[in-house]
Amino acid sequence: MDERLIQVREYNGEGYQPLVDYGAWRVAVLNYLEGLHPERIDSVERHTATDEVFVLLKGQGVLFAGEGDPQVETLEPIVMQTGKIYNVRKNIWHTLVLSRDASVLIVENCDTGRHNTEFSPLKAAHRSLILETARREQPTWWK
Repeated sequence: MDERLIQVREYNGEGYQPLVDYGAWRVAVLNYLEGLHPERIDSVERHTATDEVFVLLKGQGVLFAGEGDPQVETLEPIVMQTGKIYNVRKNIWHTLVLSRDASVLIVENCDTGRHNTEFSPLKAAHRSLILETARREQPTWWK
């Protein structure tokens, strides 16, 4: 295919990979990586300059979103459904738990990075919520 007409991109590796940048936006894929295992999540992030869209393409995932300033205070799980659009608003704390076969499409500003992203450590109660939710929603994640 002539890339002047259509760009075709895919990513099957582990973790996050930007695939298309155009103007002010970026499309990326996030595949399972060990850092997204429920037992390993110890912080959340928020983007100070952009919303961030997540679409579960395959597998299973739980999106956690919360509020608080300067650190996360509340955290709420949202069990993701394949093909639905989840728009995490600017300045909302968030993280994902993904099954080993999961893949998530991400749309965000192309300049999203460490310079406009803040991180907050999770409290023990938040970590417990993540573990309990993952165990309840998908026991096979633990294998």
